[in-house]
Amino acid sequence: MKLKKAELKDFLDSKVELYNNPKFIESDPIQIPHQFSRKEDIEIAGFLTATIAWGNRKSIINNANRMMEMLDYAPFQFVTQHSKQDLDQLSGFVHRTFNQNDFIQFIKSLKHIYQYHNGLEAVFNRNANKDSLQQSIHQFKHIFFEIPHLERTMKHVSDPLKNSAAKRINMFLRWMVRNDNAGVDFGIWNSLSPTQLSCPLDVHSGNVARKLGLLKRKQNDAKALAELDKALRRLDANDPVKYDFALFGLGVFEGF
Repeated sequence: MKLKKAELKDFLDSKVELYNNPKFIESDPIQIPHQFSRKEDIEIAGFLTATIAWGNRKSIINNANRMMEMLDYAPFQFVTQHSKQDLDQLSGFVHRTFNQNDFIQFIKSLKHIYQYHNGLEAVFNRNANKDSLQQSIHQFKHIFFEIPHLERTMKHVSDPLKNSAAKRINMFLRWMVRNDNAGVDFGIWNSLSPTQLSCPLDVHSGNVARKLGLLKRKQNDAKALAELDKALRRLDANDPVKYDFALFGLGVFEGF
């Protein structure tokens, strides 16, 4: 489906309008951080939810809810004040290849980030480039695993500099940074700007982007992400990842 740039922009803008509204929350993992009002609770709930956001959406939402239950519905308090015994209550958690040991490691790494690095926002802001957060994600992984950690857990944090599209972290960053005035994305990280965000690239958004001529590269990797970013910035440099709603909606809800 080849459209002229103006037609393509109109088409995608109309889809953004259709999907970027509170109804979207009902079937999306973003509903988990929406259970909270405190900034730190939202970002921790969002980060943990995004981490397990692959596979069946229903099971992602169920398992993310289970995570919140295990954290006593007070993620920030649990992360920063847990004792060794408290970590026992996380045993038995599993979502696909993310298990209780990974969960415990994530809680310890998050505690370290809030104690010694001034929180998640500060870590991502510290290494941000003017028009990209991919370097930030790379550095975040270093900081996340600078404490003693399980080797196996490292695979659950992507690294764009190792050619990963880092779909889940880019989605998390969209949630935190982008203020959509529609009540879906939170926009609670004011130190970063939507202009720096990258589209969460997965099977659905990738396939739709290729059909629309926004993406030529066949693999969904960091190189494809850079290509898609460029195309979306040409459509809207100030808010390129709003088109994630259009690409995702067209792929998942419309079978485009």
